[in-house]
Amino acid sequence: MKKNFFYKKMFCLRNKVAVVTGGCGTLGEKFCEGLAAQGANIAIVDIDYKKAKKLSEKINLAYDTKSMPILCDLTIKKSVDQMVKKVLLEFGEINILVNNAASKTNSLKNFFKDYDNYDLKTWKNIMSANLESMFLTTQTICAQMVKQKKGGSVIQVSSIYGMIAPDQRIYKGSSSLGSKINTPAAYSVSKAGVIGLSRYLSTYYASKKIKVNTITPGGIESGQNKKFIQNYSKRVPMNRMGKAHELVGALIFLSSDASSYITGQNFIVDGGLSTW
Repeated sequence: MKKNFFYKKMFCLRNKVAVVTGGCGTLGEKFCEGLAAQGANIAIVDIDYKKAKKLSEKINLAYDTKSMPILCDLTIKKSVDQMVKKVLLEFGEINILVNNAASKTNSLKNFFKDYDNYDLKTWKNIMSANLESMFLTTQTICAQMVKQKKGGSVIQVSSIYGMIAPDQRIYKGSSSLGSKINTPAAYSVSKAGVIGLSRYLSTYYASKKIKVNTITPGGIESGQNKKFIQNYSKRVPMNRMGKAHELVGALIFLSSDASSYITGQNFIVDGGLSTW
């Protein structure tokens, strides 16, 4: 039987250029490492340049690829335009966009306020960071992909609470990194918007061979207290929270030729939570 080398290379990202926003976050760091492991060159985009630089140095030592840190405020068009110019200057093109950046604002106290007392300014800040940033990055980077005439892949990160309502009961006695937590309406609404934007873009850019999909994580362990982890895990068929690295497989699949006929889809990685 003649060997089909497509299957051997279908997950390979060698010489592809990936832009990862929120590249130093809980998920972003694993995304950058996973893409680099498959051969992609990475632009690590973050509001914290020191962290981005440190991660870039780590990746350049560990993998046979190139990465670069880029400071960018994704809520400002001029900053996004400058970020894209830097990527093109270094790598020449952009093949993959991982829209992962999100924010809890500068004040966790304001972010976790109850709905009745939620401040409009905080609401707008979350919408800007979580949703408007994706509008700006896709608008600029997809235009570049069209210009390149090679197609591309856009993966946007939502949340399980962009699909289903949070179970308010699990937050009793819960905290994360020392702060009482809940899931604000602004977060849920912004993450629901991510799914809607991905679906819209998937049909808008389909004729240009740009696929646009969403990854929707369930709860990921990231400093929550034991009480919250226990409460959340009881709601999950697999009886646990997820680990950040467990999203990387879906990311590589959607970034690669293995998903060449998939667009407009929402890949839910939640241990079965949304099944119940």
